[in-house]
Amino acid sequence: MNVKAHIKEYISGLPETKGADLQALHNSIVKLMPKCKLWFLDGKDNKGKIVSNPNIGYGLQTLKYAGGKTKEFYQIGLSANTTGISVYILGLSDKIHLANTYGKKIGKASVTGYCIKFKTLKEINIEVLMEAIQDGTAIQTANE
Repeated sequence: MNVKAHIKEYISGLPETKGADLQALHNSIVKLMPKCKLWFLDGKDNKGKIVSNPNIGYGLQTLKYAGGKTKEFYQIGLSANTTGISVYILGLSDKIHLANTYGKKIGKASVTGYCIKFKTLKEINIEVLMEAIQDGTAIQTANE
């Protein structure tokens, strides 16, 4: 199964409201980043054990580990969780940028160093979320 099929299957398997919100976000992110690489992680490790929620990924960055190894990974992650939806903006070196820049204007969401978590789309300002995603990918690209 290809990545787009995995994403479609994942979203369609979610409860109706959460699935509709995730689909709307997916559409918005793809529109914002039309040429980005798409990823799908099923949340399982190489032994098949569930270690995280499934994630849809967008974009491409090279992670650099302390030992010198590198790994390609996505820039933006999207995942349903038990209480709502998480949007991950990965690779930001400034761990207070998201909270300081978007925390007060995004709506009813928890904003950490790399994650924006909310219950439903109607509780947040989607334009502010898209601005945070665009800002995060621009900062990452500038730092590479």
